[in-house]
Amino acid sequence: MQPRINIGKAAPGVYQAMMGLGNYLHQSGLELSLIDLIALRASQINGCAYCIDMHWKDLRAAGENEQRLYGLDAWRESPYYTDRERAALAWAEAVTHVAEGNVPDQVYEEVRPHFNEKELADLTLAVASINAWNRLNIATRTVPGTYQPAKVHEVKKSA
Repeated sequence: MQPRINIGKAAPGVYQAMMGLGNYLHQSGLELSLIDLIALRASQINGCAYCIDMHWKDLRAAGENEQRLYGLDAWRESPYYTDRERAALAWAEAVTHVAEGNVPDQVYEEVRPHFNEKELADLTLAVASINAWNRLNIATRTVPGTYQPAKVHEVKKSA
């Protein structure tokens, strides 16, 4: 696969705008491990090889275990995720698939006990942001495999 364009070089403002979203999210109060987990799941749904590689590496560098990563594609049937993570994953999937209908009330009712309004707004931005990154990287054919985690953040161990 050959890359089409390098957005950072061709249009630095696009890259800077997207990085601004990430900077906000990292200061939002949401767990960084949760942001990476929903980013990995949305990237799996969208088939973005670059983002899958990136978020898998970030989660592993932060201490996430392989079992939870391998089971992510089947999170509903896997016992490795907290109720909060399950609610976030359901929300991430619904928002990622929004073109197929809408975000169902049932998913909203599932997520509300686990996230206050600000957290839900931030979670929604995190999903929108990774979906935008997925589309940018897929459209420009960003080549996966070279990403290295810039910094390590600690993953909270789940039950």
